[in-house]
Amino acid sequence: MNIQTKHDAFSLQRRKRGGGTAPLSGWGFANETDRLTDVLLGSPAHLRHLSTSSLSRKHLREAPCTVQVAQAQHAEMVAAYEHFGVKVHMHTPEPELPMQVYARDSSVMTPYGAVITAMAQWWRRGENYAAIRTYEKLGIPIYDMVTAGTFEGGDFNVIEEGCVLIGCGGARTQEEGARQVASWFEAEGWEVRLAFIDEYYVHIDLMVVPIAPKLTAVCLACTEPGIVDWLRAKGHEIIDVPFQDTMALGCNFMSLGGDRVIAPTSSQSLIGQLRARGFEVAAVEMSEISKTGGGIHCMAQALRRAA
Repeated sequence: MNIQTKHDAFSLQRRKRGGGTAPLSGWGFANETDRLTDVLLGSPAHLRHLSTSSLSRKHLREAPCTVQVAQAQHAEMVAAYEHFGVKVHMHTPEPELPMQVYARDSSVMTPYGAVITAMAQWWRRGENYAAIRTYEKLGIPIYDMVTAGTFEGGDFNVIEEGCVLIGCGGARTQEEGARQVASWFEAEGWEVRLAFIDEYYVHIDLMVVPIAPKLTAVCLACTEPGIVDWLRAKGHEIIDVPFQDTMALGCNFMSLGGDRVIAPTSSQSLIGQLRARGFEVAAVEMSEISKTGGGIHCMAQALRRAA
């Protein structure tokens, strides 16, 4: 079904300067915990294990990724989305883009259209151009493109409707890029909180990911107490994900809305707590593909959620 309307026609810059941009009528979402209907993924067809972070370098030294196994794990994750009735859209795989599987990095979907990010590592910058082609093919307009500094999608964390937590670790998302994106959403009337994190943690979605309305998974051991206090002051209940699980991308899962989650099998503490609350959890083995530097949340860009 084509859900594009004339109001949502593709353009390269839909953002109204000074705010007041109208939300899209067909694509986008109000928050990251509504029911997911459409997701954007990247193919692992050309995946290579590169030195993209301290975590990926550690695995590269000790036990490099077996690409064929990683590709099979990715296929299992795709099957989990399809099991839950989510329509899967894919970037066109390109041999020159071995990290394209991490579809959250090169763009950010918002209620107003897609933000094209600015990748930090030179070998990944082509992913931004490929993302523009994908959005044009889907008929999803571009809200705007980051130009002030590097900025990656894993650092754009919609906590609830009209409220975003933006990570800034310096190595992947620079303060200049973070503040440019923050200014756009502040002009739209959003509450924006910057989180200055150690570059070791790569992106904010390593340690903070929304699960359901007013319920958020957080690694308390590595998240700034001020961020935790801010979440609690907004009425969020916190599910703590142990540090060891977090370093294995255990806090990097995908909320599908409707008390459904796709999570890595290794995150037993989180899975146990969610199932005890009545959540349906699709546990997917991600141990091999995650060696290349990211988890389930890193690999997915929500394109549409139904309120």
